[in-house]
Amino acid sequence: MICLVLTIFANLFPAGCTGVHERTFVAVKPDGVQRRLVGEIVRRFERKGFKLVALKLVQASEDLLREHYTDLRTRPFYGRLVHYMGSGPVVAMVWQGLDVVRASRALIGATDPADAMPGTIRGDFCVEIGKNVVHGSDSVESARREIALWFDTKELLCWEDSAAHWLYE
Repeated sequence: MICLVLTIFANLFPAGCTGVHERTFVAVKPDGVQRRLVGEIVRRFERKGFKLVALKLVQASEDLLREHYTDLRTRPFYGRLVHYMGSGPVVAMVWQGLDVVRASRALIGATDPADAMPGTIRGDFCVEIGKNVVHGSDSVESARREIALWFDTKELLCWEDSAAHWLYE
């Protein structure tokens, strides 16, 4: 019961369950799932020291995708993006850690794979911007909105990470 209350509080105010750590939303897009890159992407986040608090394989509805990408609705590629993201399964995840939004963006790499540095997910696995393998929240506010869109509060787990004392002061 206590963990459930903490999980609800953590979804509204991420520090509630973790002290000072924030949460971010990451999704392996259909091309990443089809190319069998899910394990590699999870491995990179785990090696960085982030804590996985939610994960699921979903076939996203058009309504969910339109809401997720609402900020891009005036862009010429919006329709193609929504269609593409609905073309196959997506692995939706929530990661938690110190400055996780900014650090995740660095792990993922630039949106355009041509600009992504080697060693980043997109720098290592992507060629074209329309097939860039993974989505990551671009701000704490976006992360909160995206997490709430993709996950029910009860799906966000509050658990003690035994490695935390080796990662944080």
